[in-house]
Amino acid sequence: MSFSCPHFDQARDAVDAMQAGKIDVVFVAIEPARSAVIDFTAPYAEIAGTYAVPPGSNIRSNDEVDRPGVRITVVARSNYDLFLTRTLKNAQLMRTETTKGSEEEFVARKVDVYAGVKQRAEDAIARLPGAHLLPGQFMAIRQAIGMSKSRAAGLTYLKDFVEDIKASGLVAREIEAEGLKDASVSVQV
Repeated sequence: MSFSCPHFDQARDAVDAMQAGKIDVVFVAIEPARSAVIDFTAPYAEIAGTYAVPPGSNIRSNDEVDRPGVRITVVARSNYDLFLTRTLKNAQLMRTETTKGSEEEFVARKVDVYAGVKQRAEDAIARLPGAHLLPGQFMAIRQAIGMSKSRAAGLTYLKDFVEDIKASGLVAREIEAEGLKDASVSVQV
């Protein structure tokens, strides 16, 4: 028996591969839009979704982002794009194909807000003197293992597996080993 473990640069590509029947298991963030085709385990980790603003911005808190005329850069079909699409009422999302593309839009000051995982937002503000993160987070990105609904026989095993790797400390050790400052072990079961 052999296994194939493809790598995807964007979560949306992994979801697309699952929908196309090319893969059976995926490690992505839980999202209602994805739940139509994927059954998820409980989350094993949570990552902070944060906003960054350029120097001189009059936006001081997460609550002030959703205003008419505010342009927010996001990676298309990322977990935070799907979340913001569902929750924003006034601000406009400016979608890019990659994290690098969102960073470039922000640094070039073509947008008012950068939305993404905290570590990538910190990379963006490092390139734009005076830019800063808004306090707190606008969402918790809940990472889980998912299986195609058409192949859900192994979901019970995966659910037990996730609880085992959290309880054993494996998830915490991997987060620390990777230096992920914006991630934590999920306490949800």
